Amino acid sequence: MATLLYTDPRFVDHDTTAGHPERPERMDAVGRGVAASVVAEDLVHLTPREATVDELALVHDRSYLDALERFCASGGGHLDPDTVAAARSWDVARLAAGAGLDAIDRLTAGEADAAFLAVRPPGHHATPSRAMGFCLLNNVAVAAASLAHAGERVLVVDIDAHHGNGTQDAFWDDPRVTYLSVHEHPMYPGTGMVRETGGPNAPGTTVNVPVPSATSGDVYRRLVDDVIVPVAERMAATWVLLSTGFDAHRNDPLTDLGLSSGDYYDLTTRILALAPAGRRLAFLEGGYDLDAITTSTAATLAALAGVEHRPEPVTSGAADEPGHQAVGAARLIHHLA
Repeated sequence: MATLLYTDPRFVDHDTTAGHPERPERMDAVGRGVAASVVAEDLVHLTPREATVDELALVHDRSYLDALERFCASGGGHLDPDTVAAARSWDVARLAAGAGLDAIDRLTAGEADAAFLAVRPPGHHATPSRAMGFCLLNNVAVAAASLAHAGERVLVVDIDAHHGNGTQDAFWDDPRVTYLSVHEHPMYPGTGMVRETGGPNAPGTTVNVPVPSATSGDVYRRLVDDVIVPVAERMAATWVLLSTGFDAHRNDPLTDLGLSSGDYYDLTTRILALAPAGRRLAFLEGGYDLDAITTSTAATLAALAGVEHRPEPVTSGAADEPGHQAVGAARLIHHLA
């Protein structure tokens, strides 16, 4: 199966300053994962285009977009204690957001079965009106909004270790898009509780599964079977977009979850199978251990191509009962039990 791979040397121009965890070297780690992938020769390498302001405005307030462009043009700096924008960051962020849009066009045209968007800066913390959590523009939300605008039923599944508060905010009261997140709790940004289920016009279209530290792959696999599959079937999703944060890997320095790259293979395979071939996208979000990025990239690309490859064994843990309880709570609240 053909898989589109989007990346670009310009992504390193988003300069987050020395010592920042969301650093340009993450792209080098992705590149090593691409080279090591068992499907490396079958990938279709593409250069993304910049998203237009009108496309970004499907998610973001125009006043925010104008302010961010001006901030970068003036040389940039810290937008908050964690989030940095440099002089080139406006252009780079538009490139990251545009990758998904170009992938949608090519997948719709039948050029491939799936796409991996190896982009930076990440996006899922960026709300309609502000940057935060290393994120400037919400890449997956821009893609989902474009699809929803075209009449598609979109499921966004977020497996980053941190809750994607920006994606949740973007679609909180929008019945066209279902957002489902599994994330470590307690953890930045402090949102994503199980009873956060959507606004008055979109009840049940936000699904949160906060899990405790050390949660391993067996909980995630149960989550797919008991929550994600029923949600996708209930909404009859026509596209699945995966926010792939590799910071749920057990070696990540910023989090305390217990996944391996083998688990990422399993999760990507099972989640993206919920949409037809040609309607599947995976977006790079977080992930700050370079070796974990490399092996998890290789696993994810194999999963997208339908080729079995687990660089590390899958994980399970006797201490996972609180995680299973979190899955059970989500089932009850969303009437999936």
